[in-house]
Amino acid sequence: MITVKSLQRSGLGPVDFTVGDGECLAITGPSGAGKSLLLRAIVDLDPNTGEVTTAQMTRSKTPAPEWRKHVAMLPAETGWWLDKVGDHFVNPSGIAEHLPDIGLSPDSMNWEVSRLSSGERHRLGLLRCLEKLPGVLLLDEPTAALDTETTQLVEALLHGLMEEGITILLVTHDPDQPARLGCKTMRIENGQVVT
Repeated sequence: MITVKSLQRSGLGPVDFTVGDGECLAITGPSGAGKSLLLRAIVDLDPNTGEVTTAQMTRSKTPAPEWRKHVAMLPAETGWWLDKVGDHFVNPSGIAEHLPDIGLSPDSMNWEVSRLSSGERHRLGLLRCLEKLPGVLLLDEPTAALDTETTQLVEALLHGLMEEGITILLVTHDPDQPARLGCKTMRIENGQVVT
């Protein structure tokens, strides 16, 4: 569960909403409307005002590293700073069993980061978020660079996470994705919630 109250920053808000355990909120709207700004504000990457709480913790009373483990964000562009994929994971062998679930080879942990496509980077970035065992996932266009078959694999993974009680906030430009995932929707235009 996550509750956002009076969240505001330059170019966004104020925004208020609650999403329950195991539920999904799809955030839609035109490019540049403030969707990614909202996710960044929730994880406290940019200066903002307002409050964000989950069933377990309150953002203002929680050290940022701990908050970002519990409320994990997959940005539109994932960061990779070491040469090998597996070096970005705490437990590469534990994650390896999940690679086929997202259409990747079990030996992906041994790959050079330089050989990854943008879609592969994004799927591996999602697994990196899950390694933290978050209660809330913030996903910025998680399937934008994927073909239909791979999108279906990722969506199946997201369905499974929701069944486990993980709350998902999903920025998407795919008009059909919210319905496929059973998400509520919230539209942002010019930094304001319009629906």
